[in-house]
Amino acid sequence: MNWDDLRLFLAVARTGSISGAAKQLGVQHSTVSRRIRQFEEKLGSRLLERKSGRYELTQAGNNVKEASSRIEREVLGVDGALLGKDSQQVGPLKVAALNNMASTVLMPMFASFSQKLPQVELHIIVSNIDASLPQREADVAIRLTNTPTDTLIGKRVVTVASAIYGSPAYLEQLEQQGGEPRWIGVDCCDFHKSWTKQLDKRHSYNFYSDDTQLTHSAIREGLGVSILPCFMGDADPALKRYRDPDPAYNLGLWVLLHPDLKRTARVLAFRDHMIQAINDKKDLFEGELNASV
Repeated sequence: MNWDDLRLFLAVARTGSISGAAKQLGVQHSTVSRRIRQFEEKLGSRLLERKSGRYELTQAGNNVKEASSRIEREVLGVDGALLGKDSQQVGPLKVAALNNMASTVLMPMFASFSQKLPQVELHIIVSNIDASLPQREADVAIRLTNTPTDTLIGKRVVTVASAIYGSPAYLEQLEQQGGEPRWIGVDCCDFHKSWTKQLDKRHSYNFYSDDTQLTHSAIREGLGVSILPCFMGDADPALKRYRDPDPAYNLGLWVLLHPDLKRTARVLAFRDHMIQAINDKKDLFEGELNASV
């Protein structure tokens, strides 16, 4: 069991309803209902019974409530003990971001934050797989998505546009010879993989890439065309757009954090810094050709 499951169960037990718990926790009704079912399945026991329009606890539910309440007191006690430290902009801060963003457009933003607050130990975690904020694998996540996890809190900062790119030499050759472009096969993420399948009906490739930066390098070498986020493609003079951005491939750029960290000073300082810094590069993210890196 994890604390998030227990906290959600306690909210339902105390309010007597799914909607009441959802409102209390600031999540969707469907999330609470689904998570309660999953929690009961994990325990192998019914915890709640619906009677007269309200949820009442079974005997097993009462036992879990008592145990959860004890754990809650311990958690709140720890939070209280750390409040003084967390009110200061010091200590470790783990940030999860996609590699193609962290090592390019976001790196100057990370650097300026570290220079501004040198007492914060900034740890950058890069992966195409979401690090778990509820399990505290990271404190903050910077993610490209149109459907962020509804148990987290955060802000959609800008829209990230994507376009199709090729090397100037390859695109000139394609224009002279005519025909359909040669596509690079991609397995870097579900977004680019599905978009490529939609755009290239042949689905036949002689070069595959499982990383956006590798795809970027392959385009530079004239191996074909592929989709890249505009903050990568437009920033490289060795690439040229084959097609302009399509709004169907827009994604939101979110800065997300766990609700338990919403009053932690270093987390809030980082969140505010990144929102401002990302907004300063809004044209680049949104695919404006005159944007500068």
